[in-house]
Amino acid sequence: MSKKTKPTEEEIDRIVVAQVNDDSAWYKPTRVRRAKSASLSIPPELAARAAFLAQLHRKKSLEEWLTHVIEERIELEEAAFIGAKQELSIRAE
Repeated sequence: MSKKTKPTEEEIDRIVVAQVNDDSAWYKPTRVRRAKSASLSIPPELAARAAFLAQLHRKKSLEEWLTHVIEERIELEEAAFIGAKQELSIRAE
């Protein structure tokens, strides 16, 4: 098998079967955890206003629009935090 050609499925199967009991041939298992979803309660009037704006922005769902708004706000807050931090470090010099 040359470096330029991809191994066939049969070749991969043969390699895997040959190495099945060789622990040194395998990486440590990767553990994946499902992200916990969060629920949020907001007043009904605010939810209605948000639903209206989600429709206005042609989002598929209120959740999609809220996620977008929260992501934008977090980016703004992070940028402001970094700016304030830089300003403080300049003043400290």
